[in-house]
Amino acid sequence: MFRITLAALLVLFTIVPATTAQGLYPPHAHPDEWGLAIVDVETTGLEPGTHEMIDIGAIYTDLDGRELGRFFVRIHPDHPERASALVRGMNGFDETRWTELGALSEADAVAAFLDFHDSTRGDRTMLFTAYNAYFDRNFLDALLRQHGSSFREHFTYFLLDIPSLAWGAGIPDMMNGDVAAELGLEAETSNPLDHTGLSGAEWNLAVLHAIQGRSHETGSTGQ
Repeated sequence: MFRITLAALLVLFTIVPATTAQGLYPPHAHPDEWGLAIVDVETTGLEPGTHEMIDIGAIYTDLDGRELGRFFVRIHPDHPERASALVRGMNGFDETRWTELGALSEADAVAAFLDFHDSTRGDRTMLFTAYNAYFDRNFLDALLRQHGSSFREHFTYFLLDIPSLAWGAGIPDMMNGDVAAELGLEAETSNPLDHTGLSGAEWNLAVLHAIQGRSHETGSTGQ
């Protein structure tokens, strides 16, 4: 069983009022109204609005970690010239290779992602969940805003940040390889040809499962 039940998180959900079109608080009391949007994005750099997304991977689950659906798309950025050699070496981005792999325009990628989001979540409010969640959230918001939408139109305000969850489970570290080692997991692949948003989302989900298992072992689930 996989359920985000850290005490501090649930207290926060309880005391903050719901906004429009969101599930009832707290999520653990209304599990059918909530889900996890486990996301990883690859980009041409570190600055949203200047640099751009080149792919996005997402695995949507219920609060117990049962998969509802998954999504992946490569994206042709409007300004590929802004991608540094360092970044290209990390994520394998190359304009010709992206075309060969079926990358979509930004507009088509947004349409495909929102179609997946709406069809997969059903009536659930999705909690955006990522490793260094603000990075992924801000890049996704920048892309959505360029195409007439925004992050807050589709996700709740709250974010689940995986290093923060690991810290609460007794792993006071932030580097993904170190956190993985503490949890008995392999580090996320560093092979640029294998490293994608979807491989990142799969790794994120594995880390979440391991964190929850560790919390159960130490009795720190908040239940």
